[in-house]
Amino acid sequence: MADQAKFKKHIDKGYTTKGDYIVMGGAMVNGEAVPETLVKAPLKTFNRHGLIAGATGTGKTKTMQGIAESLSLKGVPSLLMDIKGDLSGLAAAADGHPKIDERHEKIGTPWEAVEFPVDFLSISKEKGARLRATILEFGPVLFSKILGLNDTQGGVVSLVYKYCDDNKLPLVDLKDMRKVLQYITTDGKKEIEAEYGRVSSASTGAIMRRIIEIEQQDASRFFGEKSFDVKDLLRKDRKGRGFLNIIRLTDVQDRPKLFSTFMLSLLAEIYAQFPEEGDMDKPKLVIFIDEAHLIFSNASKVLLEQIETIVKLIRSKGVGIFFVTQSPVDVPGPVLAQLGMKVQHALRAFTAKDRKAIKLTAENYPISEYYKTKDELTKLGIGEALITVLSEKGIPTPLVRTLLIAPRTRMDVLKPKEIKAVIDNSKLVEKYKENIDRKSAHEILTAKIAKAEKEGEKKSSKTKGRSRSKKKGGIGGAINSTTGRQVMRTVTRELTRGLLGALGLPTTSRRRKTSWF
Repeated sequence: MADQAKFKKHIDKGYTTKGDYIVMGGAMVNGEAVPETLVKAPLKTFNRHGLIAGATGTGKTKTMQGIAESLSLKGVPSLLMDIKGDLSGLAAAADGHPKIDERHEKIGTPWEAVEFPVDFLSISKEKGARLRATILEFGPVLFSKILGLNDTQGGVVSLVYKYCDDNKLPLVDLKDMRKVLQYITTDGKKEIEAEYGRVSSASTGAIMRRIIEIEQQDASRFFGEKSFDVKDLLRKDRKGRGFLNIIRLTDVQDRPKLFSTFMLSLLAEIYAQFPEEGDMDKPKLVIFIDEAHLIFSNASKVLLEQIETIVKLIRSKGVGIFFVTQSPVDVPGPVLAQLGMKVQHALRAFTAKDRKAIKLTAENYPISEYYKTKDELTKLGIGEALITVLSEKGIPTPLVRTLLIAPRTRMDVLKPKEIKAVIDNSKLVEKYKENIDRKSAHEILTAKIAKAEKEGEKKSSKTKGRSRSKKKGGIGGAINSTTGRQVMRTVTRELTRGLLGALGLPTTSRRRKTSWF
């Protein structure tokens, strides 16, 4: 049995901070909380990302809730992906309970019910401030990766962006992209070939099919205007508390393409818009991605590489990302290696596969003289977790079993009328409620094609009129007669053969077609 005094000294030393911090909970040893032995996470290291993992029902969501609340009180806003629909309670103060008081007495910290500033956001039919982005804002590289295109097809997408840029054709939504793809292989084919080279119809067909695929997952609701300004995620209320921005995604679980599209575009936009910050005393924004396995299990290799790159780079913008999932093995190794804070709830050992996963999970944590990590993982109670964070010097802190603080807000969901009240009072909902459908590539090209067809009809009509007004005699009459037409075809054929022969070209071969794409 471990010596409590020695254990307390060990934890106090490992979790001492010079700068500001949030309290995760109280340290435990021998199954008991050690009074006033606090597990602290330095605010300075929250841009080094994190993991919250554990089996269903072990308290992951409440841990995410508690961390987001603590950050808000420190003036740090959060963006939370609410896939299960159980985070709306953040908008209402908790009712309190004797068990909460008992828990905090063991931890050695006071507890207070708090109502936090909350905004609901949406990319689907859920109510909330609309999150949109234009095709142009995506750029050709990211748009191609989202569609899972190969290099050849990606080259066609780059050509489309270049053509639209050169011809002042705004690429706003998916119908704009579809219209341009149709145009460059039909009415605008000659124009494109003369300026940019030949485009394969097979490539444009493949791109169109991929666009239809994401349209079927309702992605058309996401592409468009008014574009969401990611700087609106950094708001604070009058008390200086960071806003808790909750994206309601309960109807997106079965549409991984839409979710992945949104995630990549959002992270890319944040990276593009936020300035370089270097080391900060606290993060500007923390993003919590719940049910993260939905991203990774349905992601292509290209998408995984893109996520890995963004996770590596975005911390320099003062942004932290937390992945919330059932097991650390749900997160690819290269991404897992970037996560500085790890909060591990209980895992269940029902099968041989479960036991293997527990063994692998235990190997992700620092070795401790106070715990047999593999055994602890199956003994953790609800609201308990094994924790290690990065110290202010970037060194992993000692592994510690922690009795986590209780959320200050409601642990249950809000009633529909309460959600409506939050939405009705939202400045973001008011700002982004209008769906703007301005004149863009689709409308401009449609008008251009219609004009060309009209001019073609007029020209054809004039030509026919002149032909009818001519007399049937002379050359005109000869051409319009059966014998005359045969003579003219023979003369034309012989002249053509003679010309090709003079140029040294074969007269019977077909002209070979070349394609850049």
